[in-house]
Amino acid sequence: NLQHAAVFPNQISTEQQSLMLMKRLVAVAVSCITYLRGIFPESAYGTRHMGDFSVKILREDKTCPGSTQLVKWILGCYDALQKKYFNNDGICLQTVTECYHFKFKYTHNGPLLDFSSKNKRNYSTITCADTTKASILLVRKIYVLMQSLSPLPNDVCLTMKLFYYDEVTPPDYQPPGFKEAECEGMIFEGEPACLNVGEVPTPFHMLKVKVTTAEERMEIFDKSILKRGETNVPLQVLTVDRDDPE
Repeated sequence: NLQHAAVFPNQISTEQQSLMLMKRLVAVAVSCITYLRGIFPESAYGTRHMGDFSVKILREDKTCPGSTQLVKWILGCYDALQKKYFNNDGICLQTVTECYHFKFKYTHNGPLLDFSSKNKRNYSTITCADTTKASILLVRKIYVLMQSLSPLPNDVCLTMKLFYYDEVTPPDYQPPGFKEAECEGMIFEGEPACLNVGEVPTPFHMLKVKVTTAEERMEIFDKSILKRGETNVPLQVLTVDRDDPE
């Protein structure tokens, strides 16, 4: 059940509290994306308050098998995140029209990786207020971006892929609702443009969200903040690098 996803903890002084926030942010972000892109009907969502605005949260709906399946995928993400195996996932609308990347990193008790950021902050100095502010800003940015993208075609197909930290993940591990698959690239019609939407730090975790889509689909968005692809091939394959420099 994702329906309590928009409630912020009063403090983030333990790893468990941080983990709970990461789970809630995944639910809120995926719900906002699918709602604003018109993937599922209104009946597939409930309403929750987040700060001073309301957000739609996915729920299992017997009349909408797709939303029920996506809720199960999100719960599978929770399993991998809790075990600290989860590196990132991609939610793709194929052939790939849009791809949403959620990248996680862990601090002292998980895979210790240098998460490069312009703000070069020490994890231990991050306050609950900092995290809450960053969370609300991330959701606001998602709202703005979703309303800036061109409309989706009528026959979209949604998939989710998870990538793990190989050094700590058992080779036979698969979270509930997922099966093993090859790490394939993504094919875009047109030149892919990657936009860093935002990041949310806690003393124990870091979540970073990116969106990749064909650049022409961002017609009314500020293109100066996009990362353009290196080639202009009409049909381009974008590979997924698990340890890409951020």
